[in-house]
Amino acid sequence: MTTLLHIASSPGEMRLAVSDHSVLVDFALWRPGAPDGVGDLYSGRITTLVPSMGGAFVQIGLEAEGFMPLPQGSPALTEGQSITTRITRAAQGGKGVRLALVDTTPAAAPGTRLAPGPTPLDRLAAQWPQANICVDTPAAAARIPHSLRARRLPGFAPPPEDIISACEALEEDDVSLPGGMRATITPTPALTAIDMDAPPTPGRAPKQTAQYAANRDALPALMRQIRLRNISGAILVDPAGLAARKRQALLEPTRAALEEDPLRPRCLGVTALGLIEIVRARIHPSLAELRNSPHGRALKALQHIVTSAPASTVLRGGSRIIQALEQDSEALADCRSQLGHPLALHLDPTLPDLHWTLHTP
Repeated sequence: MTTLLHIASSPGEMRLAVSDHSVLVDFALWRPGAPDGVGDLYSGRITTLVPSMGGAFVQIGLEAEGFMPLPQGSPALTEGQSITTRITRAAQGGKGVRLALVDTTPAAAPGTRLAPGPTPLDRLAAQWPQANICVDTPAAAARIPHSLRARRLPGFAPPPEDIISACEALEEDDVSLPGGMRATITPTPALTAIDMDAPPTPGRAPKQTAQYAANRDALPALMRQIRLRNISGAILVDPAGLAARKRQALLEPTRAALEEDPLRPRCLGVTALGLIEIVRARIHPSLAELRNSPHGRALKALQHIVTSAPASTVLRGGSRIIQALEQDSEALADCRSQLGHPLALHLDPTLPDLHWTLHTP
């Protein structure tokens, strides 16, 4: 079996990496104590109908209200009405969850979660049905649902070093591509900008011909990076070295490279500035958003404690770090279990919100 789904665990988080012939082909983060909620079924209450936006705001018991689009032909609804709804897009980019109407009657009191959605492990296992599952710890093995246990290989082993390195490289903004090409990925609140850069073009081929070939050959790897990092929404790619009029020829290779992505991204064309325009559905938060959120930084602190400072007994943190850890009791329990001794949290108002320090006796 050449396709494997690796589960590598750390406090509050598991990295899920799918490898095929020792190449990383899919990736996700699984945070059991802080799921993104996509697929969850809720009873909710309509708070505001907004015809100008084609939908309604719905309270389902989360901190922020969710928005539920109401396409033409939807049932007539009223403000204050209780309904059954499902989360179709996670809260991200400062916006609440996106919802879909399931039923015009509630199954329980508003704010009640009726059923959880699939976990990241469920999703990857469904996308790669031929992959056997490898785990690194008994705790990770215990997280595998009964329906997937037949696919688990015996024993415990970390992912291979090349897969670990490929996963760690996903956190870097600078990406190595085939043919000596490189790309710099810059997320912004509105879009993600990707700047491709090419090495000098040796040989006798005309410069534009060589640059076209270098960009074309690097596009499949770049599109794979977009999928692995779950970059979504508007994406603008600036190819390397090509005149704007030559960039139209890259549209077909771009579209071909996007065909393997299950989210079916669309390549819309080349802008007047010569940028390749791509749109990819926003469903789950991107890897960059997960890593840079207060919760992501808090989990990074726990990982550091377990791997580099296991004698620590107190984590002093700014307000958002402490709040994130207090909201994820599973992550703290994981950390304390791996340390074998208590770890106390202390709010330190002298620290910036996202900073932390350790105390070791």
